[in-house]
Amino acid sequence: MQENITTAIGQALENSPERKFVESIEMSITLKDVDLKNPTNRIQEEVRLPSGRGKVVRIAMFAGGEMAAKARAAGLDVIEPSEIEDLGGNRQKARKIANQYDFFLSEIPHMGTVGRYLGVVLGPRGKMPRPVPPALDPANIAAGLQSTVVVRSRDKVTFHTLLGSREQSSDDILANAMVIWNRVTGKLERGAGNIRSCYIKTTMGPAIKVEVIE
Repeated sequence: MQENITTAIGQALENSPERKFVESIEMSITLKDVDLKNPTNRIQEEVRLPSGRGKVVRIAMFAGGEMAAKARAAGLDVIEPSEIEDLGGNRQKARKIANQYDFFLSEIPHMGTVGRYLGVVLGPRGKMPRPVPPALDPANIAAGLQSTVVVRSRDKVTFHTLLGSREQSSDDILANAMVIWNRVTGKLERGAGNIRSCYIKTTMGPAIKVEVIE
């Protein structure tokens, strides 16, 4: 599989001209013979990419007081607890916030409030906040998330995940792709036998099919 994925990455990069922005590299996987109505069969994995994401990860934290100060010191954007209910009442603004950030953190006391007012927006996007205990510095969690992607099928047979960016080398993108491929197939009963198709593409480039070896 590594050779086939290498070929697809090369073709995806060759067939996409340089843009005025840094394109992401993405992988699309379609499953077969998997009952995704059963939640235990769904793919829900946090994968640490060995070569990183190739772009700065945007993280916001629901926090106040001392924890908010720690979050700002770590370079995180802070959403004050008093803003949570207001965001919940403004669906358009809430969606904008949800799409603006890759990950969210939250002080533990605010988790319930976030779920109540913003769960309907953050939940379907797989962006419910990670709880941060009082004694833990949010900088430590944020550092780990800089190289993390969430691979998530929900109840859909086709799902997408980030492999990196065009600023990375082909070898770096390949290393990331193999980690994701092995993690996904490792969760399937028949491994690659449960993969109907796999494609690799840049943000605006054509999708290049990967020949799947069962």
